[in-house]
Amino acid sequence: MQKYHIGAEPNRIDQALVEGLGAVEVATIGHFRHRGFVSHRLRPLAPLEHTLVGTAITVAIPATDSTLLHHALSVVRPGDVLVIDRLGDTRHACLGGGVAFAAKVAGAVAVVLDGPCTDAEEIVEVGLPVFCTGISGITTRLNDLGGSLNKPVSCGGVPVLPGDVVMLDNCGVLVLPPDEASQVLEEGAARQARANRNRGRIEAGEKLGDLSGASALVTAGLR
Repeated sequence: MQKYHIGAEPNRIDQALVEGLGAVEVATIGHFRHRGFVSHRLRPLAPLEHTLVGTAITVAIPATDSTLLHHALSVVRPGDVLVIDRLGDTRHACLGGGVAFAAKVAGAVAVVLDGPCTDAEEIVEVGLPVFCTGISGITTRLNDLGGSLNKPVSCGGVPVLPGDVVMLDNCGVLVLPPDEASQVLEEGAARQARANRNRGRIEAGEKLGDLSGASALVTAGLR
């Protein structure tokens, strides 16, 4: 039976979309959208300076094996986000300093890993943003067990297809289908522009509940 399943190279997302979404916080989109948010178990190894956006390259590898991950680094393009499905394994670290360095040189924007990494300080030094579930000293090997590349995967409870839009910032990771991303950008950019609009009024003594309408709702609910 065939061990490795490799799909076609996905289309890259439009650069204008990358730049537009890069000016929007993930949490801003969380005000109006509820799908596509990767579990908060996946956290960045180091704080990010701004929102990162890239095209999903998907990998699924089992347990102790990272053979296909090493191969995948030969197809990663500048602007890609490498999304790794560990198929339920929570013990073995498939990503360390060496793999992170190779991904960085290949042009990866970031790695989203549904499992632990190792060599955290080295990864941070390399400068590759990584979201993962934690740190492990037990690593994978080239065991040639199989896996998939650029096929549908699951990462942090979210289905990810190759070519999906991936947004990352300090609030988390969001995966968007390309055909929905423009509409999300339009609404997100409008809400981002309105962010913090009430700070001056609150500083002047007005109350958040009055400004948002929450206090009026509570008062009506008490009647």
